[in-house]
Amino acid sequence: MYDPTVARLTYRALLGRRRALILGALPLLLVVIAAVVRGLAGADDQTAVNVLGGFALATMVPIIGVIAGTGAIGPEIDDGSVVYLLSKPLKRPTIVFTKLIVAIAVTMVFSAVPTLVAGLILNGNGQHIAAAYTVAALVASIAYAALFLLLGTVSRHAVVFGLVYALIWEALFGSLVPGARTLSVQQWALAVAHKVAGGDMVTSDVGLPTATVFLVLVTVLATWFAGHKLRSLTLAGEE
Repeated sequence: MYDPTVARLTYRALLGRRRALILGALPLLLVVIAAVVRGLAGADDQTAVNVLGGFALATMVPIIGVIAGTGAIGPEIDDGSVVYLLSKPLKRPTIVFTKLIVAIAVTMVFSAVPTLVAGLILNGNGQHIAAAYTVAALVASIAYAALFLLLGTVSRHAVVFGLVYALIWEALFGSLVPGARTLSVQQWALAVAHKVAGGDMVTSDVGLPTATVFLVLVTVLATWFAGHKLRSLTLAGEE
């Protein structure tokens, strides 16, 4: 299910100079914000929750997921180079799964690592806040990568749709509209973070069992449908 050659090509596409600069911008900003806040306000648990929840998990993680998920396959479909890949004796699910693994890995590195660093700067992992949001970023990375990889296979405007989802649905509706929170990757990840942190500093509007089911379901279905779509593209090209 995992092909090293496809993985190497995908890593090269995602971590090219221009895309790497874009991927690194938000994590660097998060660390800078954490350092400034710590210098001005000192160590404070609630401040750490506000920064890690309001910026890291609600904004940075989904945007990095958009860049990594759509970038893992979208550009190849847009410029037609995916035909070369599909001409190789590789199963389509193998191509999708390999690209998903790469997208997840890139999203995790560029989101979970800076989240942990920022959390340690903000309050030294007091009440396990840094660890909780790091785990939340790791969990969210999986679902976001799968969702945005799917978007990259079904739309030429995947980045636009991904940003709309990340910035409007997750950051706006997910924070303001109670019903929308149940269908929010952010809230599912926060349910896991709440379990890690314990106490009441990190909260979620979704219970852990429900969050776990949704995280697994969305990841599996998005991956399956992306593979199905890629198979359809192959058939269309052959016809």
